[in-house]
Amino acid sequence: MENKVSQVAVVRCDSYERDKVRSAVREAIELLGGLDSIFGEEEAVKSLGKDAEIVLKPNMLGRAAPEKAVTTHPEVFRAVGELLREEGYGNLVYGDSPGNPVHSMEKTAEGCGLKAVAEELGIEAGDFEHGTDVEYPEGKVAKRFVICSEIAKVTGAGGGEPQGLVIDICKMKTHQLERITGAVKNTFGCVCGVNKAMTHARYQSPEHFARMLADLNRLVRPTLHIMDGIVAMEGNGPASGDPFPMNAILVSTDPVALDAVFCTLICLDPQVVPTNTACADEGIGTWDDEHIEILLGGVPMQKEGAVITLDELEVKYADKDFSVQRGRDFRGNMRLMHYIENFVSKKPAIIADKCVGCGVCEQTCPLDEKAVIVRQDNSGRPVAQYDYSRCIKCYCCQEMCPERAISVKKSLIAKIVDRRWKV
Repeated sequence: MENKVSQVAVVRCDSYERDKVRSAVREAIELLGGLDSIFGEEEAVKSLGKDAEIVLKPNMLGRAAPEKAVTTHPEVFRAVGELLREEGYGNLVYGDSPGNPVHSMEKTAEGCGLKAVAEELGIEAGDFEHGTDVEYPEGKVAKRFVICSEIAKVTGAGGGEPQGLVIDICKMKTHQLERITGAVKNTFGCVCGVNKAMTHARYQSPEHFARMLADLNRLVRPTLHIMDGIVAMEGNGPASGDPFPMNAILVSTDPVALDAVFCTLICLDPQVVPTNTACADEGIGTWDDEHIEILLGGVPMQKEGAVITLDELEVKYADKDFSVQRGRDFRGNMRLMHYIENFVSKKPAIIADKCVGCGVCEQTCPLDEKAVIVRQDNSGRPVAQYDYSRCIKCYCCQEMCPERAISVKKSLIAKIVDRRWKV
């Protein structure tokens, strides 16, 4: 990707009103040349034409109402499905592996409003409940994945010829491990069930986890990435943050460029996001301003009437009030001081008056010897409690807490250090 220019369509859309979303998604895809042009180089489309299977891969982290901004909004999912149907692509399936393996994909899809839309459009649920063990010797850090069987079949990763392609319909959100979750991170939902927790345990640091995601993206290779940024999530994402209107649909064939544009819109340096740098190093995409063209659409963006750069986008449209971790990782700045890392790193923390002792955090902790366990407090009430000597700070517990009862805390020293080394 070093000498190639990646295009990212950014189309203004200020509500989830059906016609507005459909118009924005259509315009963004047309700015990139249209579906036939985008799909034209895919082997499955060359051999099977418009009968090739297309997997719609939304973000279905958990059973959350659309207005919570936890998952891909049903109207964005609808717009993509309708456009594909209109263009003659009829072999559509959808799916994701939810964050909590206790909940089935069907129940999760129902809870976040996607199942009803899929049934209305006649889009079948793919097999995301079973996994296929895939050896991946080309991986830089991950040589093996257990990916959802539908993904393995359609991409050919499980053996055999590709049967179709994957469209990544991601959500614009913050993330406690990687700072943001967007196009690159959404591919993690292709890892099946409990294997996601095991992967967190195996790749514990933000950088190591990002390199694993780079390998996964090279294996799955989604053809198109569509980001729901109409209402994003700021703060304590990816499940317990707050909705924040960003009023945009972003579309690209390059997941790194798309995530770099997302970063720019929230005044976050793309270089400090581990998934951006890891994927760029592996040739998956680019975060570099010199190799990204932003194609503006929608009102009032279309009045600009030109291709612009990341720098120009930041000046004209970025929102510095969006709450996201913008400081550089402290460990990367003072590598000789590992002995004080426990005093300056952030960690998950229970908000006791919100905790109901449901045990979801304990279930989703990827460790055999759990770092968080529900116990009775002094009053006899069940409350989750941490053993920080075991905690690997993967934030799976924080992601999946249904009560938003887990925050991310910093010590006073960490806050001072973070102010000192802000980007």
